[in-house]
Amino acid sequence: MITFPILDAFAKNWWVLLIRGILAVLFGIMAFTLPGLTLVTLVLLYGFYSFADGLAAIWVGLQGRAWWFVLLGILGMIVGIFTFVYPGITAVALLYLIAVWALFRGVFEIATAIQLRKEINNEWMLVIAGILSIIFGAALVANPAAGALAVVWIIGAYAFVFGLMMIVLAFRLRGLSGHLEKFA
Repeated sequence: MITFPILDAFAKNWWVLLIRGILAVLFGIMAFTLPGLTLVTLVLLYGFYSFADGLAAIWVGLQGRAWWFVLLGILGMIVGIFTFVYPGITAVALLYLIAVWALFRGVFEIATAIQLRKEINNEWMLVIAGILSIIFGAALVANPAAGALAVVWIIGAYAFVFGLMMIVLAFRLRGLSGHLEKFA
């Protein structure tokens, strides 16, 4: 009989994924419904989420002998701890990382569009995407407060959608747990 330790671990510990998903959804909702909170508070909430998510990943990884999950969990816990110790630095670093990424991406999108000009028509769409990326990056650098709020909303949207996916997966695995025991 073929066994899949990671599937078995996920199925037996479906509730860990459910908790992980619920925490992510709650974080996402808070990011949108409480915009009056300071960015530092939201960064600390993210740090808590990252730490809890790391613990959950370690738990499941150890149960399923999936060492890459353990590594991801350890990294998540490190990010959470760093966020608690240096919340201001975390917020500013994240904002500028996104800004620099957008600026570089915009430049490379425009350069790619110029090269594609020889091969396809309507490469102007990639030029516009590049210009928008550059404008976005410059706006983040020029107005970090508005950029910080936008980043909080992006993180909140990601956490909400990720959390929903984890909740759905948890319930699918819950139903699978009994089926796997029949085959053991």
